[in-house]
Amino acid sequence: MRVRSVTKKQLKHSALSWLVLAPLIIVILFPFAVMVTTAIKPRAEILAFPPTWLPSEIRWMNIVEMWRAEEFGQVLFNSVYVAVLSTLLSLAIAVPAAYAAARIRFPGKGLYRLFLVFTQMISPIILIVGLFRLLARWGFIDNLNGLVITNAAFATAFSVWMLQSYFATIPREVEEAATMDGASRLQSMIKIFLPLSGPAVAVAAAFGFVNAWNEFVLAMTFLTTEDLFTVPLKVVIMAGGLYEIEWHFVMAATVLATVPVAIVFSWLQTYLVRGLALGAVK
Repeated sequence: MRVRSVTKKQLKHSALSWLVLAPLIIVILFPFAVMVTTAIKPRAEILAFPPTWLPSEIRWMNIVEMWRAEEFGQVLFNSVYVAVLSTLLSLAIAVPAAYAAARIRFPGKGLYRLFLVFTQMISPIILIVGLFRLLARWGFIDNLNGLVITNAAFATAFSVWMLQSYFATIPREVEEAATMDGASRLQSMIKIFLPLSGPAVAVAAAFGFVNAWNEFVLAMTFLTTEDLFTVPLKVVIMAGGLYEIEWHFVMAATVLATVPVAIVFSWLQTYLVRGLALGAVK
């Protein structure tokens, strides 16, 4: 009898939670539902009045036609190139810097941490003129590598700030044991800190990837050749047609643009659960 009462209480609590969260879920998912249905609607139904929420027929060819007409494969490759390389570059700099901030004593360490926090308050728009002049001097204007460098620079500060906090929670005894076995600091970082901080590194990687994928202001400023456009820049240009806007193409491009981000967040969710489990064990 006691087990049954607990089960009923849990079911009641779960049903109440879903009832409370249902309006919020609907508000969050509604724009995505409109985006998907518009992407697969026949063109004549998109601006019809009164509007129709569900298409009379599902036109998957909208995505295929948009892909061919806008050469979206090249645009998608540009965004993947920028997002992946900027993420790898930021992690290559952030992991050693975070290890140093967590384990090595040096003058100005407190000011260094304050500097990391301060950089999170700066918007790229404030630095856009200086960045443009700097990249122009280096020859990186209208070059995807210029975006890689700038996106990595903005992601590195957050990654260092987050990773050094996580590194500080790793017991020093583990590192001291490795030192007694003859491991150097570099070996300790690679063989001990990285395996133990996998979830934190994954979160930093996802943050850098998503920010680089969604970045628009820097891409609009640094890129002028259409073959180098990234996904956000291409979608905005598609939605700003002079004479007619192909909304089914715009929404189809937006659907494709959300797929990599959804994959990254699905992968991130697994690592977040693992990170909570590791914290519980500790």
